[in-house]
Amino acid sequence: MNDWLSILKTKRWMGVTKLCGSFLVLVSLAAIALFAQNGSMSPYQGEKDGVSAGGNWMQFQSEDKMTGAKKARFELLANNYFREDPDYKPRVELYCENGKLKLAEFNPGVRLPPPNRPGFWGQPQLEVMVRIDNTHGYHGWNWVQGHFLSMDKGTTRGMMGAQIFNIELPTRSGRQIAEFSPQGLDVDAVRKQCDITPKKPSQD
Repeated sequence: MNDWLSILKTKRWMGVTKLCGSFLVLVSLAAIALFAQNGSMSPYQGEKDGVSAGGNWMQFQSEDKMTGAKKARFELLANNYFREDPDYKPRVELYCENGKLKLAEFNPGVRLPPPNRPGFWGQPQLEVMVRIDNTHGYHGWNWVQGHFLSMDKGTTRGMMGAQIFNIELPTRSGRQIAEFSPQGLDVDAVRKQCDITPKKPSQD
């Protein structure tokens, strides 16, 4: 009888242990998913995981293994998704190196349509409509391999100090708007890493 009781107690303990183990696994997976969704986990090898740069912004840092250049990347995810991919939000990213802004890009998260205008030097561009708070206008952004657009410096500076930043562009399933909330950015951190400061866009 005592042997049977011991067996039952052992099985019960094993069952509780397995249940607790499964619960911990689920909690860990949920935490990892949340961490990834918030943009904190870097997808790039050699880049540190992100830290908050104020508001909805994240900052990532790395070092070039050959030149030793100090790199920083600031990322802002959109508030919405595009129809083609409900799992990947459009995003704005500022790439800086040795204290200078190298590139400000808009990544819609979907494949872009062909360019619809030439730039000053004949480079392919896509015309987009941009809203920064109470101003709006059309811009030609350099079209890069059909995956992202290179933003102009004026728009980048205007966005940094804005409450509302929206980008309307043609996509393969019609015109869509990426909606951003850039307020709260640590502009001092961006100035230090990228040598760029906010500037309100002209009302003209």
